[in-house]
Amino acid sequence: MCNSTSVITATDVGKSFGPKAVLDSISLQVNESETFGLLGPSGSGKTTLVKLFTGTLEATQGEIRVLGTRMPKLSLLHQIGYMAQADALYTELTAKENLEFFGSLYGLRGAQLKKRILEVIEIVALGDHLSKEVHQYSGGMKRRLSLACALLHNPKVLILDEPTVGIDPVLRQSIWGELKNLSNQGTTIVLTTHVMDEAEKCDRLGMIREGRLLAVDTPEALIEQTGSASIEEAFIYYGGHQS
Repeated sequence: MCNSTSVITATDVGKSFGPKAVLDSISLQVNESETFGLLGPSGSGKTTLVKLFTGTLEATQGEIRVLGTRMPKLSLLHQIGYMAQADALYTELTAKENLEFFGSLYGLRGAQLKKRILEVIEIVALGDHLSKEVHQYSGGMKRRLSLACALLHNPKVLILDEPTVGIDPVLRQSIWGELKNLSNQGTTIVLTTHVMDEAEKCDRLGMIREGRLLAVDTPEALIEQTGSASIEEAFIYYGGHQS
């Protein structure tokens, strides 16, 4: 359960690429130890918003703060784990070599790095494939390795852009169990999804469409407020009343 300590705050945030506005006046707060989901269709602005949270993009207007620091801020990257939609892996290296490389970027060395590699590779169930070169991996295995890389340095904030795409349902359930464990231990998690059953697992949801935030609340409250039977119905309701 989240508390009232704000870890991420967006205030009147807009983002444009040239003449095209991608985000329009987004304001929201993500609390400590919360699993916060951004739910919306492809092209709704979810990925752009999480890139602003990580500091890989800069807002055109408004302000993003993460752990009290205005973004973008290079020194904050050691406290953020980021799993992008596109796997940022070195395919000619083995999984172990990828993890060693990313671990070194975060200052992990020696026995500490070895221990963390074994821990995160267990979470994503790739222990039997640690010495395999990544170009031999399936798409789902690459997603799992990307998640392991994001978890490696025990970040305070974990930002995941559609993390379970291409992952089989049994492992997806296991990964969600691990995300809940991390949340219970104090990690703040923000993830994007267009999968309704995943949205329902979040503590709170931000529904986003065409760059605008339609509603923010718990899944249960959003369903109740709209008189819906499901999150999907609630999302359609908000989209229809805000267009």
